[in-house]
Amino acid sequence: MADLVVIVPTRGRPNAAAEVAATFAATCTADTRVSFAIDADDPNRHAYLKLAGAEQVHSIIEQPPGGTMVSALNMAAETLLSPDPQFGRTAPYALGFMGDDHRPRTKGWDTAYLEALRDLGTGMVFGDDQIQRERLPTQIAMTADIVRAVGSMAPASLVHLCVDNWWLELGRAAGCIRYLPGVTVEHMHPVAGKAEWDEGHRRVNAPVMYHHDQSTMARLRVTDLPAAVAKVKALRGVQ
Repeated sequence: MADLVVIVPTRGRPNAAAEVAATFAATCTADTRVSFAIDADDPNRHAYLKLAGAEQVHSIIEQPPGGTMVSALNMAAETLLSPDPQFGRTAPYALGFMGDDHRPRTKGWDTAYLEALRDLGTGMVFGDDQIQRERLPTQIAMTADIVRAVGSMAPASLVHLCVDNWWLELGRAAGCIRYLPGVTVEHMHPVAGKAEWDEGHRRVNAPVMYHHDQSTMARLRVTDLPAAVAKVKALRGVQ
């Protein structure tokens, strides 16, 4: 198993997924792979499956119809952290997240992430997405022990937005998140004029989506975040 596997949930954009794989092949210098988390009912399913043999692609993981970006992310994380000794498959040291509209630009970005994570011991790391920069980890990598301890990569009650808010608040409260300003993983988002608005962008950026995830995140700060912080602090041996 690779040291770092980055999960990319994606729907309806196999060409974007192919671009992600190509940028990984061009910029990775460590033992890093990408795993695409797709929907079983995606009309573009077969186009995604064709990426399985591409350089740097670890796997294509399918979730049942009716899921969300977060459920796809969590299902992929659970799959990747379930080693199968029969086939010689071991769990990765770290898991990451990117959208299918992120593009690593810095050669060796993954090596920088892994070095930071190993320095932290237990922790999270993110680079400069050229939009939110240090304000929000729209892409991230974290040591696998965090995912195991918390029980998921992100709260299942979130749909698409505010996941990065959860990671930032968890990492800050637990004292184990690091921003790497010299490492660029560009977010090619239409809000910054870097892409055209498509159906997928409009769906996940709709006002109803913002209302749902923002209100859910407000609740999670009270109901779930304190326990998650305590679990991560326990991994780090701090109070």
